[in-house]
Amino acid sequence: MTAATIQPTGKVESSAVATPIVGLPRRTIDAVLISIGTVAAVVFAVAGGLLTWGNDFASDYVHRELVSQHISFPSAEALTTEGRTDLVHFAGNAVDTGSEAEGYASYINGHLQGIADGATYADLGTSERAAKAAAQEAVDSGASQATIDDLQAQAKAITAQRDSLFRGETLRGLLLSAYAWSTVGTIAGWAALGAFVAAFLMAVLVVLGLIHHRRAVRTT
Repeated sequence: MTAATIQPTGKVESSAVATPIVGLPRRTIDAVLISIGTVAAVVFAVAGGLLTWGNDFASDYVHRELVSQHISFPSAEALTTEGRTDLVHFAGNAVDTGSEAEGYASYINGHLQGIADGATYADLGTSERAAKAAAQEAVDSGASQATIDDLQAQAKAITAQRDSLFRGETLRGLLLSAYAWSTVGTIAGWAALGAFVAAFLMAVLVVLGLIHHRRAVRTT
């Protein structure tokens, strides 16, 4: 704030009026930062514990479920013969991990592609109904037995394909679900590690802050 003064000589002089500055003691700042750091360290530590539990739960769950299915990869020779050299590193292994579940799901998908020229269980629904209707129509119209047998055989073949696709797609879906849970567990494990590292760093900063706080000159 500035005040103007008129001197006898006619000159105008200004003088600055100092505005008081409120200072915050260093020890107070340290105390606030220490409190924030302590809370952050506790939060990170708790988060790390929960994420570790999530990782262990996902890993145990996936392992138990996969082991109960008693699924194993074919031999290296069989996989090579089928052209699945990408899965040879799993040859003979029991499927009990997420990566193996994903690999076996891929193996199943290869077989499914050859059942009905890549058609899915849902795709064959229309064909199955049409084949059964044609067979029934032949029966109702009094067609020859050879014609009826041929149409019924076609309907049964499509039904058999749908049954195989249903079982294969179901197992493949379960395996991919296990792989997804395994991936979530892995991510939780890495996140837990990051949380523990952050908690440790915050704890170090809190300790350094306490040391500085004790050494700071008390202000009045």
